[in-house]
Amino acid sequence: MTGSERPEPTGPPDPLGRLRAAGLPVDELSGEQRQVLTELHDDELALLLAIKARLDALEPEVQAHTGVAGAGLF
Repeated sequence: MTGSERPEPTGPPDPLGRLRAAGLPVDELSGEQRQVLTELHDDELALLLAIKARLDALEPEVQAHTGVAGAGLF
């Protein structure tokens, strides 16, 4: 595999399914917010999932119920 080749993504093929599988509370977002997430490019989705994984590594229990709009994703 060369540096430009990427492995096929694993898990649900749709962005919301992949985010949900990663533990992001996408069902708590508005319809408009979910629509934005469904339109993410593969690289954007991969970045969001990587950031989520890094945050999870720092704190085992992600604080998804903080009530802060920006923290609602995590």
